[in-house]
Amino acid sequence: PYIAQVAVGRRESLAIFGNDYPTEDGTGVRDYIHVMDLADGHVAAMEKLADKAGVHIYNLGAGVGSSVLDVVNAFSKACGKPINYHFA
Repeated sequence: PYIAQVAVGRRESLAIFGNDYPTEDGTGVRDYIHVMDLADGHVAAMEKLADKAGVHIYNLGAGVGSSVLDVVNAFSKACGKPINYHFA
């Protein structure tokens, strides 16, 4: 990921697209989910097909939004290095 490339010095800074959203810090907010949790959710949905006929909608997410800057700051804290970023 680009953010990791910034952390190790391969890239000078991370481009963040948009800082004028109607959110607390102006960056986009999304419900991020770990890929393994998403995979488990897909398996669970497929298993439901065996006992539940028809069309069903499943929403896979944590139910909590995080802003782009929240993710950048969490990554910075986890790796112990500041992440340079700019708004593009």
